[in-house]
Amino acid sequence: MKWSTAHSAGMLLSAFYLSGCSPSVRLEAPDKPIEINMNVKIDHEIRLKVEKDVDDLITNKKGLF
Repeated sequence: MKWSTAHSAGMLLSAFYLSGCSPSVRLEAPDKPIEINMNVKIDHEIRLKVEKDVDDLITNKKGLF
């Protein structure tokens, strides 16, 4: 009998204690715009191999390209 009374009281207190907790998640946009500063340096190198015949064709026909 005492065990069930203590168990009931425990359940009642737990329910009362947990009722005070209300989990919530808020998502809000910031007032100021998001600023991202990036320094990017891009280097590139192009290597072109031209066959001898194609090289002669390009040399002989200047207006091709």
